[in-house]
Amino acid sequence: MNQFEVMKLFVEVAELGSFAAAAAQKGVARSVVTRQIAALEKHLGVQLIARSTRRQALTSAGKKYLEQCKAILDLVERSESELIEEQVRPKGLIRVSLPLSFGLRHLTDMLMEFAQKYPDIHLELDYNDRMVDVAAEGYDIAIRIAGELALSDIVRKIGECELLFVAAPSYIQAHGEPQQPDDLLEHQCLQYSHHSRWLFSDGTRNFSISTNGRIKANNGDALAKAAAAGMGISFMPDFIAKDYLADGRLVELSGLRSENKIGIYAVLPSNSYIPERVRLLMDFLLNHLASFTALT
Repeated sequence: MNQFEVMKLFVEVAELGSFAAAAAQKGVARSVVTRQIAALEKHLGVQLIARSTRRQALTSAGKKYLEQCKAILDLVERSESELIEEQVRPKGLIRVSLPLSFGLRHLTDMLMEFAQKYPDIHLELDYNDRMVDVAAEGYDIAIRIAGELALSDIVRKIGECELLFVAAPSYIQAHGEPQQPDDLLEHQCLQYSHHSRWLFSDGTRNFSISTNGRIKANNGDALAKAAAAGMGISFMPDFIAKDYLADGRLVELSGLRSENKIGIYAVLPSNSYIPERVRLLMDFLLNHLASFTALT
């Protein structure tokens, strides 16, 4: 028994006032309608329509069930209409979590362009470097820059950036320049609060080094300022290092190279259903970030 279709049939019988009228409207035999309503009553364990040779009438349970069915069917119809309308003219709210530095530097202009393209879509933007729980905190999408993701994360890769080892000329003059990963154990390393291991590749394998340092922060701009002040070596994305390298406040350490690019991901709360407006935003960002490079 298709519960949804039988509910629709029950409403038609109740509103038309007879099995015969409902059968005629659907173009089927009266016995087909009678059997389906009887099956519904058996499934529910109550009589919905009192029958006699002369008339039929809704029971008290039938009247209550009719109102509930009409409310459910109306909700389904409105939901389908809204989805169809959204396909034609996307609308609704998108709550977005953005990394602070990358969000302000590169994503804000893209999002304003997106908002102009889709005037009925509303954006609520949360700039922070915290690893938000997308589903639990009610976000529709989070943009995350990460070398590693949790196995439970539902993601789509929308771009990538390069990681660079940098330090101030004054720090190198005072402490020397590391030439290989193990040398970092003798240096002050400026660390992200949530990640103290730095990634390397020797051409055949990827590995990481656990670093030490007096200063940690959850924001790359803060670490860049610390590096420019001569406080240590930083391992940072190219989009943060770019301006510091351009004016000489930082220099790239030629002896250390990470062959690992870091991914830019769209993290979703679920993969069971992605609203059209969120899908449009992902595709828009992918189109803009697919060839993204900061050092140009």
